[in-house]
Order: sequence, then structure tokens, then C-alpha cells
Amino acid sequence: MGRKPNVILISTDQQRGDCIGPEGRGVRTPNIDRLAERGGRFTNCITPHPMCQAARASILTGKLPYSHGVRDNGRDLDPAFAEEGLAGIFARAGYETRFIGKAHFSSQQTFEPTGKPECYDSAKDYPKEWNGEYFGFEKVEMMLRPHHHTRWYEPPQALHYEYWLDEDGKGKQRWDRAKDALEPQTAHFQAWRSALEEEWHSTPWVGERTLSMLEEERDRPLFAWVSFPDPHPPFLAPKPWCDMYDPAEVQIARHPELDLEKRPWWHKAFLDERARNTLGAEHNSGGVDWGKKGELSTEALRDITAIYFGMISAVDHQVGRIVEKLEAAGELDNTIIIFISDHGEWLGDHGLLLKGPMLYDGLLRVPGIIAGPGVPQGRVIDDPVSTIDVRATLAELCSLEAAPDHGKSWIPLLEGRETREFALCEYEVDARRSGVDLDLMTVRTKTHRMSVDLRTDTGELYDIKNDPDEMNNLFDDPNAQSVRKELMSMIKSRPADQIPVAPRVGWH
Repeated sequence: MGRKPNVILISTDQQRGDCIGPEGRGVRTPNIDRLAERGGRFTNCITPHPMCQAARASILTGKLPYSHGVRDNGRDLDPAFAEEGLAGIFARAGYETRFIGKAHFSSQQTFEPTGKPECYDSAKDYPKEWNGEYFGFEKVEMMLRPHHHTRWYEPPQALHYEYWLDEDGKGKQRWDRAKDALEPQTAHFQAWRSALEEEWHSTPWVGERTLSMLEEERDRPLFAWVSFPDPHPPFLAPKPWCDMYDPAEVQIARHPELDLEKRPWWHKAFLDERARNTLGAEHNSGGVDWGKKGELSTEALRDITAIYFGMISAVDHQVGRIVEKLEAAGELDNTIIIFISDHGEWLGDHGLLLKGPMLYDGLLRVPGIIAGPGVPQGRVIDDPVSTIDVRATLAELCSLEAAPDHGKSWIPLLEGRETREFALCEYEVDARRSGVDLDLMTVRTKTHRMSVDLRTDTGELYDIKNDPDEMNNLFDDPNAQSVRKELMSMIKSRPADQIPVAPRVGWH
């Protein structure tokens, strides 16, 4: 019997599906592109939820959000799911299980201490040398504050990245320097060229920790989730990445105007409430409300897009270093690598920035790439799939015993033995956090996307094949009722294994 394959799951945060090289938008990701050439790429891979915490819980468990209880940020995943989660099934099979980077399996900004290491008010209860176990990962190296919309707190309110940043007592100085903007100044408060030297940013830290992990001697096969926190906003990058793309030349959103006509009622309601409300000082470093989109002029959108692309290219560089390390060690041919993101980003589409309950394709669709032993090479699949499929895919490739979940293996698609009709996304939008209450169900096929609020039976339906920018809402069009009915039957086919929503313990 041959050696068990190693597995490295690489994820980013808030990376659109059209922001890799093969999509033709001009984002330079040569290392990610080579992974796709060595294996398979899914052009219609979607997130099961547009918010970090719920999406990551779904990747971990292989379940849709209503079946693991994390229906929004600020709701903690029950640790009982760890045993049958990704790390749990690999550990049971004798793998060494590791996690590096941003986890967000439990809430950060909470009303009260939760006792979890990712909680801002509980991290101090975990000593500097703590490194797991956490949700089935026997060793972790994590970040408490993966993004710069929060202010610095001195250790021991820290995890591994913050302790490293503060190794010589200059953590606050570095954290604040990251917010200092280099010339030329940008036209939007959410984006800037960071004055902090590249070596201190989170992307190279995740890369370096991964390389160190790969250099370790081990007597067991490895399963590692390597989680980069970029290109999540605020959008900042150091040299050389902040200057890699000329703002005058980047491909910005084709329709950057706010177009609320013919949209469901919740589009305007959500934007109105977001303009009025804030979710607390923890995520408002420097007195800035980082949940606001600001004025999206053409100049501002060009600056944001250029730096967003630069952040992605910086991650791609680290992906290349990881692949090179595996190749130099003779392990690349025995390593399965998956590259995904938790969800996308509006990036100016329809006059929107960041994320929320408007499931346009820029937010819904993410990269989906797999390469390694057992994976057919050079395949491009247009069938709709989901990041909840990661668990089932790896279970098949690595011959793991795993309880059934909502995911389906990608391998039959790559081998041409199966086709896939649709993928689902679900989001219980909470007025306490988002200003509106919705029971929002979304279905994505090759040709259509429909989102429905089951509470009010209102929604949006787009013919993506003929209307790829989702400009014409057909939900109430008499000529589209047969399509609407068919898509609704897909939504209703969801397994009836929902559990009560996890209690809200915070905002993020």
C-alpha cells in the first residue's frame, strides 16, 4: 500500500471567484494558476454563506449553516462538531492535524467573555505557549486580530501572530504603522499603501509559519489548513504589492452605480440601517466605522481594486513558496492541495462594497481549485459546486471514514462520471446585527441565481447566462415563473436536518 497523501487546504478571506488569472480580469496569480493546471478548477464554486464565521463553519463541518447553527457572524460553532469535522476525521485516520492563520471558528467581538481563544476578552486566559487542541486541530498557530479595523491590545490579549509581532515590545508600533499611508494617497478611506514593512504583515507570517511546519520531521501524514486573512478589508498592502497594479489600468466593476430599482426590499433596508448603525468600538479603530462603504467614485474604486489585486498577488507569492518547499522535499506529488476562499467581495458591483445579504456573483462565487494524487489534470468544470464539498472530496481522496454531510466529492465531476445541477447558500439575517430580518435562501445553477426571503416570499432571479452582471431581476416576470418554480424546488430539496440557531454571543 502506498503512502497516505498529505493534504494542505489553503484559504483566503473575501476573495472573489473572478480574481485569479484564468478568469481574465488581469489579476496576476501565476502560482495559483499552476495549481489549477496540475489539477481541476471549478468556475462556479460558491460559498454557503457570505459571512466569514458561518462560511468557515460550513467548510469545517461540510454542512449548510442551518445544520450547524452558525447562521451569521457572532454565533459560535458548537465544539461537538469537531469530532466529525475536517480535522477530526483526519486525526482519526492517523494524520497530524495543523492550523495556521485566521480561524474564526468562534466569535471575536463578544458581549461577554466566552472562554474561547479567539474571543478578544478570553485570549488572555490562554498562555503564550498554548497551541491547541482547537476544533480537532492538534496544533494551531492563530491570529486574534487578523484585520486592521481593530486597535492594538497589549499581550496577553494576543494569540500567536500578535505575540510574534510584539516579540521585541514593538507590537503596537508596528500595528499602528500598518495604518500609516504611503504616497500616493488613495481616494477612499478603506484602501491605502501601508507603511509597515512587508515582513511584518499577516500574509508573509502565514507563509513563513507554513514553511517552518513543512520543514519539521514527522512520522505521520499531514493535514494542514493554511488560512490567509487577506484580501479582507480594510484594503492595505505594503510595497511592492501596493504598487503592483496601476489604478488607471485595473478592470473595475462594470456597473458601479447603486441600482436599487427592481431589487428586493431588503437591499435598500440593509443599506439604510448600515448607514445608521455601528457594531461597536472593537471594530472601529481610529474612530472609523469600517463597516461603511464610503463614497465610491471612479477614482476611489480604482484605488481599492488595485490594492485588492495586490493583496491577492501577495498571497499568490506565498502559495508559490509553499509549493516550491513541497517540491524541494520530494512531497509535492504526494500532496493534495485545495485552494478556496470563504466568500467573495462586492468590490463596487452595483455600487456596493464589502458584503451583506445581496448575493451578487462577486460575493457568492469563490475560487475552487484542487491538485494532487488522485486528481485528474487540466480539467475545468462549470457545474455549480460549493466549499462544503471540501470535506467529502478529501474523504474520498484519502479513504477516510466520515459521517455523511451536505457536501459531495468533486472527483466524479473531474472524472466526467457525474454532473451537478445546483449549489445552495443560506443566511438568517438578524436585524440586531444587520438591520433586517431575513430567512434568505439562494440557489446557483450554471445559468441562474435566485435568492428568496422565505418570510416575505420576495426575491430576485437572474439569468446569468444572458445577463452575467445581474441587472434584470426576473423574480416577478410572468415569463420566468417556470424557472422560478424549478429553482424553488432546488431550494426545498435541502435536507430537513436543521438545528436551532446558535445563541448570539457577539457581533463578529
